[in-house]
Amino acid sequence: MKTQTWLLFLLLISTSVTASELIYTPVNPSFGGNALNGTYLLNSANAQNDLKDPDIEEEEEESDLDDFNDSLQRSLLSRLTSTLTGSMVDDEGNLVPGVLETSDFTIEIVDIGDGEIRVTTTEKATGDSTTFIVNSI
Repeated sequence: MKTQTWLLFLLLISTSVTASELIYTPVNPSFGGNALNGTYLLNSANAQNDLKDPDIEEEEEESDLDDFNDSLQRSLLSRLTSTLTGSMVDDEGNLVPGVLETSDFTIEIVDIGDGEIRVTTTEKATGDSTTFIVNSI
């Protein structure tokens, strides 16, 4: 029995052991990994994220009627804007100085010289206004 154990021991010692070098390759592109992994990792993280921002209110799904009314409102406002801008522009496409009033807004166009025109839109209900300058040359 001792001979068999001794032979087994010699046989185990005499076999060669081979190993290769271990190389670490990062997966995350932020740490040198393949850039094509970025989208996959982001989508995977978003799918696992069950945290909700408490400051964001849940939006209710709009019905088809609400979608239609929003679309109709945008279409009418676009048409109204086109009509108003048509009255504020001369035949050559230049802005005409003056004041234009609607039920909700006051639009003031002022020639400030050097080829620049200031356009100020004021909301009548709140008094909030927005101003921008257009170069007319």
